[in-house]
Amino acid sequence: MSLTQNFKMLALYNQRINTQLLNCCSTLSVDVLAQDSKSFFPSIISYWNHLLFGDLILLGRLASNNIVHFSSDELKSFPQAITPRDIYFQDINDIAKARTKLDLLIIKLFDGLTEHQSTQTICYKTTEGELVNKPVALICQHIFNHQTHHRGQLSCILSQLDVDYGCMDLPVIIADFEL
Repeated sequence: MSLTQNFKMLALYNQRINTQLLNCCSTLSVDVLAQDSKSFFPSIISYWNHLLFGDLILLGRLASNNIVHFSSDELKSFPQAITPRDIYFQDINDIAKARTKLDLLIIKLFDGLTEHQSTQTICYKTTEGELVNKPVALICQHIFNHQTHHRGQLSCILSQLDVDYGCMDLPVIIADFEL
């Protein structure tokens, strides 16, 4: 499997797992979604907003370096990513709508990403203002690693709430993908 095929598979996996977890979260009360999670982010809602932030800032970095295959207007339809603790939405249904739209944009990115583009280096400023140069492949990998990391924290919180979120194992789910 090539690097770009792997990214496409991970984009489809992320879409599926985000939908799966959002469906679980949509069954929880507003109070439970907002309660203190006693973890890295203060609530389930905060985790979902941070996942949006991570994708938006990374896609913005790729877009500003002309590595994406969608219009800047498509990104402008989302909230602007400024800080890792941004809260865009308080309502889980609003988060689910944005997440669904964003996951489709991520799939579109990886449907069009070429092996050549993945070897290029981009330049951007971090949220702390530092100017850095990073390989596109590393930025793309971080999109998935970031989501997986925070979804792991979120699934722990859901487990503590006795929410059955189902199987999230890539080897089990991968059979459903046609690349």
